[in-house]
Amino acid sequence: MPRTIWSGAISFGLVTVPIHVVSATEDHSVHFHQYHLEDMARVRVRKVCEVEDREVSTAEIGKGYELVKGTKERAEQIIPITEEDLRNLPLPTAKAIEIHAFMPLASIDPLQIAEGYYLQPDGAVAVKPYKLLVQALGRSSRVAIAKYAWSGRERLGILRVRGEAIVLHAMRWPDEIRSPAELFPPAVELTEEEIEGALALMDTMTRDRLEGDEFRDTYNDALAQVIEAKREHNPLPEAPEPEAQPGKVLDLMATLRESVDKAKASRGAAEVHELPRKKTAAKAATKKQPAAKKATAKKTTQKAAARKRTPRRSA
Repeated sequence: MPRTIWSGAISFGLVTVPIHVVSATEDHSVHFHQYHLEDMARVRVRKVCEVEDREVSTAEIGKGYELVKGTKERAEQIIPITEEDLRNLPLPTAKAIEIHAFMPLASIDPLQIAEGYYLQPDGAVAVKPYKLLVQALGRSSRVAIAKYAWSGRERLGILRVRGEAIVLHAMRWPDEIRSPAELFPPAVELTEEEIEGALALMDTMTRDRLEGDEFRDTYNDALAQVIEAKREHNPLPEAPEPEAQPGKVLDLMATLRESVDKAKASRGAAEVHELPRKKTAAKAATKKQPAAKKATAKKTTQKAAARKRTPRRSA
C-alpha cells in the first residue's frame, strides 16, 4: 500500500469527509546514477553551508524566503518558514479539499489536468459520506472542481470516480496555460477526399481500450537490451530504420491509402471504412453513355420514318 501523502478532509457544502491521499500512479522508469568517467566513482550531490563551508544534515536544513538576493551577509534578509507555518496557513484549503463547483469533464481542457491521487476514507465515520459523494458523482456524470493547498501552494483539482474510489487530479490554473496562437500553421486547402481519407484511417485505428502491445512501454525493454549487451561486452543492438522520412509526403491520398491498408493488415480487420476513390475519366464517360444511347436511338427512329415515307417501286 502506498504511503499517505496528505491527510485532511473533503468539504462538500456542510458535509465533511475525512480522507488520506495516496499516489494513484507508479514510476517504472529506469533510473541512473552519476559517475566520474575517469574512475567510475559515484558522484553525489552534497548540501554545504556557504558560511561554515561544511556539509549539513537534513535535520539542519529549513525553508526560507529571501528578501534580498546577491549578498553573502544576508541572514537578516531571510524569513524562515517552518512546516508548521505551512500547515497553519490562513486558508480554508490548507486542511481541506474544498469543492466549489460541478461540471462535465468534457468541458475541461486536458492541458489543465495533471497527476492523479486516490482519496481514501479515514476511519468508519468517513465511509458513509465518502460513498454518498461517490454515488452522487457517478449519477450526475459530472466531476467536482475543488481547491486545496499542498507543498507551499494552492491548486485547483478535479474529483472524479474510478470504480468505487474518488480520484483527485491536480489542475493547472487557467493563466498557466499558454496560448497556441503563435504556433498555428499557415492557411492550406484540403480536399474533401483527403479529409475522408483521414477519417477512414481513424476508423481503422479506433480502440475501445488501451490494451495491446502497442500500448506497452518498450523504452525500458530497449534500454535493458543495451545494458545487457554492454555487460556482456556484446555489440549494441541497432535501432530500426524509420519507414518514412517526415515532412516528405508527396501524395497525401496515396499515403493515407497505404496507412489504411497497413492498419487493416495489422488488425486483421475485415470491415473498415474504405477510402474514397478519385473520379476518373472512365467514370465520367460512363455517365455520358445514356445520352449517347439516346442520340443513337433518335437517329434510328428518324431513319425508320424516312423509309416509311419513301414509296416502293414495283418490279
